[in-house]
Amino acid sequence: MEKAKVYFTKDLTSAGLLKIYDALGVKLKGKVAVKISTGEPGGHNFLNAKLIQPLVTKINGTIVECNTAYPGKRYETKDHWKTMKKHGFMDIAPCDIMDEDGEFNLPVKGGLRLAYDTVGNHLKNYDSMLVLSHFKGHMMGGFGGALKNISIGIASRNGKAFIHSVGKTSNPEEMMKNLFDRDQDAFIESMADACKAVIDFMKPKNMAYINVANRLSVNCDCDANPPEPEMDDIGIFASLNPVALDQCCYDAIINSKDKGKKSLVERMNSRHGIHIVEASQQLGLGNREYELVSLD
Repeated sequence: MEKAKVYFTKDLTSAGLLKIYDALGVKLKGKVAVKISTGEPGGHNFLNAKLIQPLVTKINGTIVECNTAYPGKRYETKDHWKTMKKHGFMDIAPCDIMDEDGEFNLPVKGGLRLAYDTVGNHLKNYDSMLVLSHFKGHMMGGFGGALKNISIGIASRNGKAFIHSVGKTSNPEEMMKNLFDRDQDAFIESMADACKAVIDFMKPKNMAYINVANRLSVNCDCDANPPEPEMDDIGIFASLNPVALDQCCYDAIINSKDKGKKSLVERMNSRHGIHIVEASQQLGLGNREYELVSLD
């Protein structure tokens, strides 16, 4: 595989997002899904609605999400709609909870752990997708970037349980009982399998990826009380290759001279977070080698 281009800007503004999207040179066609995390109420690190509004408007996008597999204010659809409203997303664009009206299975061709991935029914309604991710640490996966946003993020509530349990159950309550009783690499490989299922379904030419590396907490936006970030914001990264993109963001933190990076590096490495990049490359989803192109 040839090296993928990863674009970067320190400009953590709406203008920076527009600039980096234009640098990708892609025109997302038809009905465009913009996959974000809507964030658990109480948290405050998820992407700000006003920050992303100009880009979502530019591509005429619909903000999409799925319900969570853990108890909270995004577990039930009615509560999730309230959260989306509270966090400002319904004020800036059309929104869609993709598993509100059921789910369907996508086959995983040549997967490492799973035979299928269960996603929200409404995924069928979209022709292309911008995966717009807040890059940060994660309690289970080490870090969350584009690949986690595709896999866990696009899975339905039951699909999330299936991935987390490495295919043992689609019941969220059963999954929660045995959440830590599993092989960590197998879980991460299950996430990579789910990525493959979604990308095969949507087709690579119809997807683009942006990671916003700000508010770099060790915990995910699914945490209602995340720790305050200990390291400074970095900037915005974008690519047409999610594998190279997440690798680049990981490298940016590992190689940072920021003295506050210690906790985040420990979180990423203690969970073997980089394995989702390794497994995704093994599945043919992209190349870990990249050329970093600064737009500043």
